[in-house]
Amino acid sequence: MPGWKALSDELDPDVRAFAERLRRLVDRSGLGVTAVAERTGHDRSTWDAYLGGRRPVPRSAVAALAEVTGTEPGDLAAEWERAERAWARIGDREGAPDPDGSRDDRTMQIRRLEPAQDSAQAPSQATARAATADSPASPSPSRPRRTLLLYVTAALGALLVVTAALLLVDLGGTGDGADGRAAPPPSPTAPTAAPSTLPAGVKCAGPACTGRDPEAMGCGGPLATTVARTRAGAALVEVRHSETCAAAWARISGAVPGDTVTVEVAGATRRASVPAGADTGAYTPMLAVTAATDATACATLADGADGEVCTAN
Repeated sequence: MPGWKALSDELDPDVRAFAERLRRLVDRSGLGVTAVAERTGHDRSTWDAYLGGRRPVPRSAVAALAEVTGTEPGDLAAEWERAERAWARIGDREGAPDPDGSRDDRTMQIRRLEPAQDSAQAPSQATARAATADSPASPSPSRPRRTLLLYVTAALGALLVVTAALLLVDLGGTGDGADGRAAPPPSPTAPTAAPSTLPAGVKCAGPACTGRDPEAMGCGGPLATTVARTRAGAALVEVRHSETCAAAWARISGAVPGDTVTVEVAGATRRASVPAGADTGAYTPMLAVTAATDATACATLADGADGEVCTAN
């Protein structure tokens, strides 16, 4: 169970009550704060602030916590609304709707990326306008005959080129020789996923994700699914896969400090251990995969019981 820090005595009673309710939900779930953050798609530091009553909890975070802890969201609605009204009162007294300037969650962080993308397009738009300004002016109406002559000459030239091309194709024949046939155009290849083609907030795909933190790269939360699981003693061991990031990682929950979890893909491995302290879970860095079944998760308990236990793919 997490070792909670005492809540500030200066907290509004409604804010305090809601923070204590969220703490009880985390306690009953058997998950650590890190595991809750990874499963809900929010940062660990953000959840520390929510659970410490230092930051208003957005509705999306409440709904995600209810889902991972098996709680009916309607049971939390009334307390959440009272806490929201309390934060609003605090904002009115302090002259700002957000006491610490950080009321947004990951969804709002993603929205902040959009203006930057728009600004990146500005140079190309400015270049296009400059090119338009530098282009030659349209022919003057005072020279209609010369303009008409130029159009007719261009049309005849284009017609001659097309006719010549058709004659060359006909003369090539249908024999087996390669000299008489134009080379077929190369087949288009599927583009490799790049940051510019990924959803907002996702920072890697495929090999670029290898060795990276799935939560920090935006691959966890709603973009990840459990594709294989097993039990090692009381601990749950899972293979987590993100189709968007084309990567997989291993996760252990309900564990104790010293338990380790490993993900393996085609001989490559990444490992993580449950740290000493309040957390009861851990997850490994990612490995690139071509299919969800490429990855295997294994766990070794600190007490040595059961040896190494792995998922069956």
